Amino acid sequence: MITVAEALENVFKLCRPLGTERVSLREASGRVLAEDAIAMRDQPPFASSAMDGYGVVTDHPTIGDTFKVIGESAAGHGYTGPIGDSEAVRIFTGAPVPIGVTRVIIQEDVTRDGDVITVTETLSGNRNIRPLGGDFKSGDRLAAPRRLTPQDINLLAAMNIPEVTVTRRPVVALIATGDELVMPGETPGPSQIIASNSFGLAALIEAAGGVARMLPIAPDDEDMLAATFAMAEGADMIVSIGGASVGDHDLVGKVAEKLGLARAFYKVAMRPGKPLMAGTLNGAVMLGLPGNPVSAMVTAQLFLLPALAALSGFPPAPASRSKALLLQDISANGPREHYMRAILTEDGVRPFERQDSSLMSILSQANALLLRPVSDPARKAGETVDVIRL
Repeated sequence: MITVAEALENVFKLCRPLGTERVSLREASGRVLAEDAIAMRDQPPFASSAMDGYGVVTDHPTIGDTFKVIGESAAGHGYTGPIGDSEAVRIFTGAPVPIGVTRVIIQEDVTRDGDVITVTETLSGNRNIRPLGGDFKSGDRLAAPRRLTPQDINLLAAMNIPEVTVTRRPVVALIATGDELVMPGETPGPSQIIASNSFGLAALIEAAGGVARMLPIAPDDEDMLAATFAMAEGADMIVSIGGASVGDHDLVGKVAEKLGLARAFYKVAMRPGKPLMAGTLNGAVMLGLPGNPVSAMVTAQLFLLPALAALSGFPPAPASRSKALLLQDISANGPREHYMRAILTEDGVRPFERQDSSLMSILSQANALLLRPVSDPARKAGETVDVIRL
């Protein structure tokens, strides 16, 4: 067996960033920006008012000063005429500041009688003018790689960028294996269970920006398993679920090798998830995940998601870790890294008492994995531990 770090390093060696494509801004949310996006204009494109009020050319108006309102500047309709020392222009938030105006007096600081305003309050040092290019300037960049958020899309639109270059979405073919599996909604036989892992993994893949292709369940038959592998043609990654152990009915490794699998490793010193396999098959990255439900989802968090990120153009990196206070005593760990399902709160982290790798209900309740290093000694409540958020 190899360590989790060694296994992940091997997985990253299999991953090459995918090609790119141009998409409209409307289609870009959640995609990975592959090339820097360059602003095509300044924002704001002119000095603009930060408040509703009156623009004046006097630097330091004081209480009692009066100004004659000679015009108006509104969004989309700026005032372009001259303004004298004792004159003002009615101005609204976001509207262009007329040439010469040095301050916008907010409307709450004046009274108005007809076309005359009078300053009634001591004015603050804030001139209430947003400078041209105060947010960003033409030529400023939104740097790649990054997964584009709704906030990024908003920024790109303001930059006057209608299209961006993004990495192609990784296509992942999912192959669940085993005579014991039936699809949700079907009636299982006496020795059968529901194929749940494919659905959880597909959701995980699509939330990470990939495209999940759920292939038919492959029974424990070499020819039928080979036919299912053939359906994965064109995928960037093939993920098998189950059948990668050493039992008489665990055929994935055997069949995949006949089809050309170049295996990178098999078995990782971790729990849950020891029977993990990786390699390349016909140009695609292949991961063989354990069939146990929790093992499949945990190994996907640690290996599948980082691999998808690497394929999408991000620098190779393990799942992000953070520190948390342990809220209860825990016993010593053994010779494999242990990823314990846990609840993480503002106060700290508390692992579930039951950690069996078949307990999907526990995984559903968990929002974090508590990482126990190899041979980690017993820990007391109040100590600091590593966690991975789910």
